[in-house]
Amino acid sequence: MHKTVREWGHVRLDQGGLTRAQGDALLAEARAHPLAHDEATNILIDRRDRLVARQMVGMVAAKGCSLEILPKVDPDEPDSKDVAAVRHRLVRMLDVALGLKLDLGRSAAIDRQKHTLLEILIRAFADKLLAEVRRGLPRQYLHCEDDLPALRGRLDVIRQFTRNAVRPDRLACRFDQLDVDTPLMRIMAAAVIYLGRFTRSLDTRHKLDELRFTLADIPQVPVNRLPWKQVRIDRTNRRWESLFRLARLLLQRDWQATHHSARAPEGLTLLFPMNDLFEKYIAALLRKALTNSGVEVVDQGGHRACLGAYTGQHLHSGDVFRTKPDIILRRDDDILAIIDTKWKKLSRNPLDPKHGVSQSDVYQLMAYARLYPTRELMLLYPELPGHHAIERPPFGIAGGAERLAIATVDTSCTEDQVIAQLKQLCGHFGITAQAGP
Repeated sequence: MHKTVREWGHVRLDQGGLTRAQGDALLAEARAHPLAHDEATNILIDRRDRLVARQMVGMVAAKGCSLEILPKVDPDEPDSKDVAAVRHRLVRMLDVALGLKLDLGRSAAIDRQKHTLLEILIRAFADKLLAEVRRGLPRQYLHCEDDLPALRGRLDVIRQFTRNAVRPDRLACRFDQLDVDTPLMRIMAAAVIYLGRFTRSLDTRHKLDELRFTLADIPQVPVNRLPWKQVRIDRTNRRWESLFRLARLLLQRDWQATHHSARAPEGLTLLFPMNDLFEKYIAALLRKALTNSGVEVVDQGGHRACLGAYTGQHLHSGDVFRTKPDIILRRDDDILAIIDTKWKKLSRNPLDPKHGVSQSDVYQLMAYARLYPTRELMLLYPELPGHHAIERPPFGIAGGAERLAIATVDTSCTEDQVIAQLKQLCGHFGITAQAGP
């Protein structure tokens, strides 16, 4: 049984939807996810007769059932009937935010076949890996030691005159050998086996079977023992970097990764906090928008602390309650602007003097104004799909000359259109970007 809902939506239990037992199984999987807190109330809420989705998108899977959660800006807006378009938009956001370099044309075709987000990502992984394998496997030099009939590399003198003292027909050799058995390829081989358990597409399964045969000489390593930290991306395997990111997305256990049981995997739970995803998406597009402008886009940086020990003198820096502004725009040592992204609906009521901005968001930006030397601050929200993105009249912060801008960006547009919106917003900071996208 599979169901699809939007953020803040719900799925009924025991009334043409999921059974109570399936609902409990999904709740258990949500509570086991590394991002769950407070009994997973940030993922799913149990309302006895229904499960209510929160601000996590992706897949929650359990034995015999799965629940797909798709993004939604306005909790009060009726769910769109075009689920495939919403799903495809989520895939594009993941692609941009995480640098996956997916084949979005192929993903769009899969969307029309009403596959889930997980199926789209597994299909994209199989397509990308198959294309790279056909171009040739990356190899690296491995240090080897062996007793050979002819000298290869260098002679190991100590071993030759100890262990091989009675074997004059054997030479103790030390040499380097190109081999495909690398940490990167062990991860790829494990991903092929693991993801093959969860795909429902016959075509995707055939591709994974072909890959399993091609990579049969790579030793199999359990998913929980894969050598992630040993992988080194350099000029020899640079074209595999996006594939490595996609494998990490599907296999590793962190905010953009999976929860899996090594003993009896029943499904693959893959969740993304929309607040984090929106922030990374905007940061990635800002880097493109500000190419050749000399401006550096720093996400989750700063790290200046609010408080320190009281001395009665001017406190230059603190050491507790560190801050991490979502996005800092910086040129050399000068902070040009700070942008905080919020995945929530912003009021369009022109008579609302607060523009729908919450008090806690304002307090956060006021703290940044105190800690960071900049006069430009912005709260950036997603615009409702189909509405023109606008910038509200800015606020001034009492006791200073800082400007707090309130703006929206329409993420339902193409990436080039979003980049154009961001360029326009950056113009208010006095930042000039290149003319192209």
